[in-house]
Amino acid sequence: MSITAIIIIALALGIIVGGILVLKKSSGNFNLTAEQLTKIKKRNEAQDKEDQQRK
Repeated sequence: MSITAIIIIALALGIIVGGILVLKKSSGNFNLTAEQLTKIKKRNEAQDKEDQQRK
């Protein structure tokens, strides 16, 4: 295997691992208000009803 191929593989692995670490670091809990949680629950219920009607 040539040195160029090794460098390309190392860079690709570095980019992948770096991307995963950035995603892990930037993920976190959402601080939602009670009103936002209520809206989300209503939307989920409406979507579930729509899905059941389509079946």
